[in-house]
Amino acid sequence: MKIRERTEENEYKILSPLAAKSREAQRERPEEDCEFRTKFQRDRDRILHSKSFRRLKHKTQVYIISGDHYRTRLTHSLEVAQIGRTIARSLRLNEDLTEAIALGHDVGHTAFGHAGEAVLDQLTGHFAHNEQSLRVIKYLEKGGKGLNLTKETMDGILHHSGDVLPYTMEGKIVHWADRIAYLCHDYDDSMRANILKPDSLPQVVREKIGTDTSKMITAMVSDMIRSSEKKGDIAFSQEMHENIGTFRSFMFKNIYHSERLAREREQAVFVIEQLFKYFMDNPDKMPQEFQQRQLQWGPVQTVVDYVAGITDVYAVQLFNDIFMPPVGLMVK
Repeated sequence: MKIRERTEENEYKILSPLAAKSREAQRERPEEDCEFRTKFQRDRDRILHSKSFRRLKHKTQVYIISGDHYRTRLTHSLEVAQIGRTIARSLRLNEDLTEAIALGHDVGHTAFGHAGEAVLDQLTGHFAHNEQSLRVIKYLEKGGKGLNLTKETMDGILHHSGDVLPYTMEGKIVHWADRIAYLCHDYDDSMRANILKPDSLPQVVREKIGTDTSKMITAMVSDMIRSSEKKGDIAFSQEMHENIGTFRSFMFKNIYHSERLAREREQAVFVIEQLFKYFMDNPDKMPQEFQQRQLQWGPVQTVVDYVAGITDVYAVQLFNDIFMPPVGLMVK
């Protein structure tokens, strides 16, 4: 028996009947199985080694101009994976699938966080980072071949946000682990930026969830584990669900849509908007691989794919290279 086959056998012995089993996972393009790793483990590894995952280290979570300790889209994804694995292990669900979905859920996110996502949505009529994440792993990675991930992983990535929940329990975990991570860690970064203080939080959040980031995560995760065991599905208690809703509304009002960060959002929107318009008018200025894709995907989608993929740092560099005059040519 191969090591992979032994691991697959153990999943049926150890995991819950509700867990996704790697032996049953399907890919769109059949391929030979690995001797050592299950399909979900290979999904995780493919995402981890992808270019789009590496780029997340230079993509904004919330704070565009920040110091050494603020979250990036990469650290956020790692934090979602950690929270998700804790929940999955406690419920005897598939940790490998949970981790794969968590690591891949934001690979299609734009530079400059949700400001970048919003401006591409406005310019094109529709853009959603979860859909772009699926597009990246399905069509754009590996020179246009895609990563050929399992359907379970792709479904979890696509539905980690939005109104439609994933069909696996593991995907549902990531759907909520993402929210736990960004609420608690964006709150933590906001305190570091001196925008929020613990007593800024609504009273019900302070009393029922807490004010210390670690304890807040523990409170939410513990509630989800206990409630999910009782219900046989991934869910918070009704009280916790309402408290998280209050917390989320507070964060959108005071951080994500706050006047304090309005200038940064305006600058980010301007940069992405100008780059999008420039490459629509000058598609030959995109890298060769994107120029070649225009016949297949059309000019708008190709420019979206390119602009959505670049990092904050590279977006600013491109903007300067294209629109700013060289300083050394000033005439005295």
